[in-house]
Amino acid sequence: MSKDTKIIWLNEPEDRDYQASLSYLSLIFDNKSAKKLVKSLRKASMTSFKAKDIFRSSGLSLLGISNVHVERNTEKLQSGIRLPPLLLVRDDRQRRLIIADGYHRLCSVYLIDEDADIPCKIV
Repeated sequence: MSKDTKIIWLNEPEDRDYQASLSYLSLIFDNKSAKKLVKSLRKASMTSFKAKDIFRSSGLSLLGISNVHVERNTEKLQSGIRLPPLLLVRDDRQRRLIIADGYHRLCSVYLIDEDADIPCKIV
């Protein structure tokens, strides 16, 4: 991948990103807690973190370009299509970061530039 690819982002997550977050968080938390987290994410301010720091704090593995979702997001980035920011949750009990939505986008950006700043909402 090339750092020459300009990574551009939407200003805010889309409604479907919050819906995807709820679906994912409902697997980890009870439904009431998951809904509360998504409500908090909707209200949270935008911030940003380096791609490499998000990966390290989540403990997740990097998916490669051979993953169909990573490939699609990488193609979007290379075409100048804006991607939605990530939605993140701090899991204080496990001392790790939960990527509630945007894991494949994170992988795509990391493959282009691990030092890239990624806009996100975090609670």
